[in-house]
Amino acid sequence: MTISLHFHGAARTVTGSCHRLVTPHGELLVDCGMFQGPKSLRSLNYRPFPFDPSRIAAVLLTHAHIDHTGLFPKLALAGFRGRVSATPATIDLLRWLLPDAGAIQENDVERLNRRNARRDEPGVTPIYTKVDAEASLALIQPQRYETWFEPMPGVRARLRNAGHILGSAFIELEVDAEPAPLRMVFSGDVGPQSKALQPDPSLPAPADIAVVESTYGDRVRARLGDAERRRVLGKELAAGLAAGGNVIVPVFAVERTQEILDDIAELRRAKALASVPVFLDSPLAGHTTEVFLRHRRDLERGTDGGAFSGGDFRLTDTVEQSKAIGRIHGGAIVLAGSGMCDAGRVKHHLKDHLWRTDSTVLFVGYQAPGTLGAVIRGGAASVRIHGEEVRVKARIRSIDAYSGHADRDELVAWMHPVVGALGTALLVHGEQNAIDGLSDALVRAGLPRANIAAPQLDQCFGFKHRDGRWTAVASPAAVEPPRLGAEQAGAGRDWHNDYAQLLLDMRAALREAPDDLQRQQLLAEMRALLGRGTRSRGRLEPD
Repeated sequence: MTISLHFHGAARTVTGSCHRLVTPHGELLVDCGMFQGPKSLRSLNYRPFPFDPSRIAAVLLTHAHIDHTGLFPKLALAGFRGRVSATPATIDLLRWLLPDAGAIQENDVERLNRRNARRDEPGVTPIYTKVDAEASLALIQPQRYETWFEPMPGVRARLRNAGHILGSAFIELEVDAEPAPLRMVFSGDVGPQSKALQPDPSLPAPADIAVVESTYGDRVRARLGDAERRRVLGKELAAGLAAGGNVIVPVFAVERTQEILDDIAELRRAKALASVPVFLDSPLAGHTTEVFLRHRRDLERGTDGGAFSGGDFRLTDTVEQSKAIGRIHGGAIVLAGSGMCDAGRVKHHLKDHLWRTDSTVLFVGYQAPGTLGAVIRGGAASVRIHGEEVRVKARIRSIDAYSGHADRDELVAWMHPVVGALGTALLVHGEQNAIDGLSDALVRAGLPRANIAAPQLDQCFGFKHRDGRWTAVASPAAVEPPRLGAEQAGAGRDWHNDYAQLLLDMRAALREAPDDLQRQQLLAEMRALLGRGTRSRGRLEPD
């Protein structure tokens, strides 16, 4: 009996989660996420799937984040018509997140096509539209925690609380096989202990195969209680306001926004933060906050949820309202999406504030390598936003008190119930350093190194039953030619990042040259390197 698992995303990189299980009973996907980060990685979103979507019988979604769900509308457009299962809260969040992702793609493509037309370059089409996303939602069916069900004949599954965001789940699977059922666990994203709004994650039952995230597998964070976490946030906000400018906080619309709003409300009630305007400049975050209110009984402190909608918070719904914030140059806190600064209204606020010495940009979440947020957080002197150079003179601050991911020790503790019987741990959803760190920690916890593997993009693993349990064996079968090389998939930067940096460096060199003659000489040297010099009146001239 042949069973195999194919890793079409989140393989030695953090985003694009998509795992395809092939069984004699049919094919099943766990997650169908969008790639985020460098443009070379994001380009995979536009390519055809490396499998036939019409052959997929079922999809299981671990949670609503776009890097786990964002290509599902594309799957539906490509011919998928099977059963999709997710928790009720995940479905309610997706009713806003997926159409918003479609609308963002439409807007981005419209702007790109205007630019392409000016350059006499061909136009492009969005991966899917808002209407496409809305249509795909009809395929998703609710499935409650802790209840076994059959996503397709021959396969049983149950969703269990992962403690990551509202509605998040890890998945336990049992596949009918000979000589024994194959037991699997897919972690999705596992939340940390004592998270701000979520209960601690449940522990998995013993399994043969564990597909485990490793986002923070190489680090251990300080353990902060609610009061200490709020103190850290309050200190940073107060310092940013004292500097004289606004505090810009890039936030994800789901969970991070609600955590920050909840803590700001508590700080105000305790008189630990001045009563300054707090703008929530994200219509999507406003809608998802309403979903949190509807599902507040699922939260750790879920008896009332009023903190999310306190009268001191100002939701800016329209573009005009968002632009009006740009006329406020001090004394305000602005929470704006997206969390990694690669889309949404936060990019406009960064253009308005990065060059101001009295402004503060406060990062409160993960920044994937190659994203604008990662470049700014990494100390760049200048960045390019909407094709323009913006100098970075603002105060750049970050706090790590709101992570939605378990750290190394928490992941090992979460895996403790499965380590003894585990045939193979397949580490995904992490960069190479994080994978190596978690691998070493699992070895120290008693799992043989031979029982640990880190799949590459599109790699296939088959399963063999020996010594009373199933193990995973890497197979040479993969997508040919590779959609992306292993080095590209795991790279923190790509040529697009380097190109943007080169433009900034060239501009700086020309600006700092002592006179026009030196500038002409620099341009001549650059053209000579490119082999594209244009002669006019016996010397090289600028284009």
